[in-house]
Amino acid sequence: MITGKPFNLEIVTPSGVVFEGMVESVSLPAVDKPFQVLANHAPLVATLGIGAIIFQDSTQKVSIYATSGGFVQVLHNKVSCVVETAEDASSIDVIRAQESKRRAEERLAKRSECDVVRAEASLARALNRLKVAGMQR
Repeated sequence: MITGKPFNLEIVTPSGVVFEGMVESVSLPAVDKPFQVLANHAPLVATLGIGAIIFQDSTQKVSIYATSGGFVQVLHNKVSCVVETAEDASSIDVIRAQESKRRAEERLAKRSECDVVRAEASLARALNRLKVAGMQR
């Protein structure tokens, strides 16, 4: 249970603002390792990878978003995430994610006929969406 000073969190995708509000903590999937931000965190800019953005507001409500990467800036008690995608765990279509996983695995099984890097990235995104959807339940 976190009972700290609230700060502003903004999550933006190419489609627009996904979330903007006051939170007490946010955990982010940096490329090298996940990290947590609390109020009065030191300024930083980091690259985000595929993973979960998890934040808690002052009512102790926890929200979880699947992301496929981007950037974060922490400055003056504001955390700004600019990410490729951000999907609320409760709205993830598990069947669609399972189908994406299956297609990526099929493409990887036929390595000579596909772009391996794209198929591996697609598989990682599908697995992340399934993991995040399971965290919400």
